[in-house]
Amino acid sequence: MINQKHLKEIDGIVLAAVLILSLIGLLFIYSASYYLPGNFFTRQLIWLLVSLIALIIVISIDYRRLLLFSLPFFILTNFLLLITLFFSRRIAGTRGWLDLFSFRLQPAELAKFSLILLLAYYFSEYRQEKLTLQVIVSSCGLAAIPLFLVMLQPDLGTAACFLPILLAALFLAGLSRRALAWMLIIAVIAGTASWHFYLKDYQKKRLITVIAPSQDKRGAGYHLLQSKIAIGSGGLIGKGFKKGTQSQLRFLPARHTDFIMAVIAEEAGYLGSLTVIGLFAWLIWRLLKSIELAKDRAGKYLIFMIAMLIAVEAIINISMVIGFFPVIGIPLPFVSYGGSSLLAHYLAIGLAINVRMRRFTYA
Repeated sequence: MINQKHLKEIDGIVLAAVLILSLIGLLFIYSASYYLPGNFFTRQLIWLLVSLIALIIVISIDYRRLLLFSLPFFILTNFLLLITLFFSRRIAGTRGWLDLFSFRLQPAELAKFSLILLLAYYFSEYRQEKLTLQVIVSSCGLAAIPLFLVMLQPDLGTAACFLPILLAALFLAGLSRRALAWMLIIAVIAGTASWHFYLKDYQKKRLITVIAPSQDKRGAGYHLLQSKIAIGSGGLIGKGFKKGTQSQLRFLPARHTDFIMAVIAEEAGYLGSLTVIGLFAWLIWRLLKSIELAKDRAGKYLIFMIAMLIAVEAIINISMVIGFFPVIGIPLPFVSYGGSSLLAHYLAIGLAINVRMRRFTYA
């Protein structure tokens, strides 16, 4: 439970950055979906309240106790992933959501959180100077389970998000340059094989579109071209709230989800975009600084994996919106519409705050 001493150690800067990003997200989800059916703003607001309650619950329990339940939670989330393959309906070509009353749950987002917990528990007692092949293979095997299940949906973007979690854990554990080189070689081979045997035609077009979006203006390149138009038309201070032509006139696809940053750039301009990027930079920096304050290895692993996940997702999403990365469907953490993503990231931030709160607590 939380006592007075713990409350004083809550990282207000991390919490403030996350809340501000979430409120910015709410504001522009309202704008982007104003003429769309579905009450996206109300749903996101409800998910935000649920996520805040989940964060409070997480910080109320010592993270070392939470780690004891990492394996059952990991099994549960992967079981949910398995269920989605057979009992969920296709949305945008993938089977990734379970219907819960009037809401949808995306188990893949919770699987990220469960993998962070399990890897932190797995490496918490590992004190060797160098990683053994057995440890590398076993940790890769753990990450491969949810990654493979998500790829079967198929959702390549979400599946890729498990990799920074794994690499962050291996890096802290002492991954050598030689081992990293071998992993990169394997990744290149796997990527080449995926092009021929796994990737669908539309996914190949998205990769080609990064280099030449104008070759398919009405197909794979449409998202990117409209996004660039929205960003460029925003100028320094933007066109104003709910006055973005690309978003309000429905030229920009996925404007309240993956391309929310383009809406921000169009309506709030360069200054608005810079504010969001600055908040992410502030959040990641603060999380990395918190690693020094963690009292044990498990805490260091938790914070580092969480920081790397959020950083990679934010970088990929922003790069995707401006055309530096293929459109692979990774939302902007805390900002894009999506209840499961919001909940999972608030759970992760709750863990990071939990570690800092209990740096003076001893068993």
